[in-house]
Amino acid sequence: MMERLDSWKLALERLRSAPDWAEAGRLLAEIARMSSDVTLRHAAEQALPVLRQAVDNDDHGVTLAAQRRLGVVLEVVHDLSAPRFGRRNALPKQLSSEDRARKVLGLPLAVQLTCEDINQAYRRAAKGMHPDQGGSAEAFIDLAAARDILIHPGAHKDA
Repeated sequence: MMERLDSWKLALERLRSAPDWAEAGRLLAEIARMSSDVTLRHAAEQALPVLRQAVDNDDHGVTLAAQRRLGVVLEVVHDLSAPRFGRRNALPKQLSSEDRARKVLGLPLAVQLTCEDINQAYRRAAKGMHPDQGGSAEAFIDLAAARDILIHPGAHKDA
């Protein structure tokens, strides 16, 4: 797949510098038919009508639109063929039990909290989650557990 992307990239760059709209149409039809990437396929499919219109057209607006569409496809190819840095497919960092509790109560993660802040957030969230108000019992229990974790942080193990 990478060799095909490289050859498409070279052909697109050549066509962008010296446009031959018929050849560009054939290339983008091939890309739309053979690409496994959805974004690239979609960009090529969207560019085809404009490129076909530009084949025997002297209208500057049509050729300008065709050049832009060709540029969009080239940009997608560049993105796909560019080297990737960092950890690929890395799982997101696991939240600590205190951070999960803060999220449940709708509290910011990096701010020092007082017991009053925690209790206010608990009351605010409990109004909608209480079983008598249409909430679920499990969600209400999770809310109470989150409050307990934040009020007594050392008493609970990190899960």
